[in-house]
Amino acid sequence: MKSNSRIALLLASSLAFAGLLRAADSKTNPPAAPTPDNYPLTVCVVSGDKLGEMGRPVEYVYKQPGKPDRIVRFCCKDCIKDFEKEPAKYLQKLDEAAAAKTKDAGAPASPAHQH
Repeated sequence: MKSNSRIALLLASSLAFAGLLRAADSKTNPPAAPTPDNYPLTVCVVSGDKLGEMGRPVEYVYKQPGKPDRIVRFCCKDCIKDFEKEPAKYLQKLDEAAAAKTKDAGAPASPAHQH
């Protein structure tokens, strides 16, 4: 009986210690949060309305198992419902805008001067 309780105590202590280590690690190395700094669109991905025209844009974190979280900005909360019906359709628009923005960022600002 004593050995079973010792084993249970040892197991509980080990789990508690592992939890403390994990908590300490998350404080020193918090998981990377999605950043909206380089959001590729100036319009709502659902309605096409200019972001900020109807007040502060609504930021939504779209989560998919096995994939990184993604920030999607909407003009209003109502657009979230439409997005959730067909997320692939709207994420494709977002990806295309991001690709175009990246392509534009790599292009020279003005044509090179040639003689």
